[in-house]
Amino acid sequence: MASGPSSRHGVLVVDDSAFMRKLISELIDSTQEFRVVGTARNGLDALKQIHALDPDIVTLDIEMPELDGIQALGYIMSETPRPVVMLSATDARGSEDLTLRALELGAVDFVRKPSGPISLDLATVKERLFEALRASTVVNLRGVGALARPRIGIGARPRAEGDEGARRAVVVAASTGGPRALAEVIPHLPRGLDAAVLVVQHMPKGFTASLAQRLDTMSRLPVAEAAHGDRVRHGRVYIAPGGSHMRVVRGELGATIALDDSAPIWGVRPSADPLFRSVVRAFAPDIVGVVLTGMGRDGADGLRAIREAGGGAIVQDRDTSIIYGMPHAALAAAGADRVLPLGQIAAAIAELVGHGRAVA
Repeated sequence: MASGPSSRHGVLVVDDSAFMRKLISELIDSTQEFRVVGTARNGLDALKQIHALDPDIVTLDIEMPELDGIQALGYIMSETPRPVVMLSATDARGSEDLTLRALELGAVDFVRKPSGPISLDLATVKERLFEALRASTVVNLRGVGALARPRIGIGARPRAEGDEGARRAVVVAASTGGPRALAEVIPHLPRGLDAAVLVVQHMPKGFTASLAQRLDTMSRLPVAEAAHGDRVRHGRVYIAPGGSHMRVVRGELGATIALDDSAPIWGVRPSADPLFRSVVRAFAPDIVGVVLTGMGRDGADGLRAIREAGGGAIVQDRDTSIIYGMPHAALAAAGADRVLPLGQIAAAIAELVGHGRAVA
């Protein structure tokens, strides 16, 4: 590839806007960690440049002429797999759905392009870009290849929607690589699951609603972005909204969702740890905690609290994790009842919930 062990990681910048290619290239070249080895103006050009330059990482615009980013990504991941960071326009119609499709196809992460006054957005974009590029340097491409393409259309079958208040909870933490992992887990949960499923995926506002909608079309269980005050019912999946921490509060009428915009934890909001701790108070010991792929250590302390309260724990294994940071931290802090490849996690959740108590 374009970089050696002691050199900067080589990046190919792909965008149909000459201005954006120049801007992103200048940002990347301003660091000692990465360097631009080439640029491309569309997907077809990108494929040629990848074969010629063999970059370590590709930044890929979504909407381009001739061959768009989604189509180009499919070719890249099937022919010359490598970490890809998507560039998403903030004002483009349907950009959230396209971005989520890219993440399901194997993109490591996405960065919103600068919008409005460029100078006001630039610091935020630069920080997010470097965060995504650094994640790309530790990505497990075997994990990308180990995942099957999500199956669409399961949701067309009749679904048993839980109307009763939940007596058990399944809580899931995911970050980098999470949308692809969730698309492998949530659709394979069985109808009539006797637990509420609450999910924290590190993702900004706007994208979690689209994530919930996409998972809903795939799944046997109804999936929705959570709203403050929602009653927590069995057989339903609740996605924490981007920009808000999600907790569960138990009252006289059962458990309800509580959202707040308090300070980020581990640099993220939503964070899994406050959710995990809240379900201990509301549902212990009838809990299954799940930690999936992602950077950092969010969910590790919460999983330990779940296990200390008598709940069960499932951690994704190294081989199928796109980024092993969160699963590794969770395993070190809490241990686990099951350490499993992604394709076995849904069945394990159903099994542990089916025991009535969340322990193996």
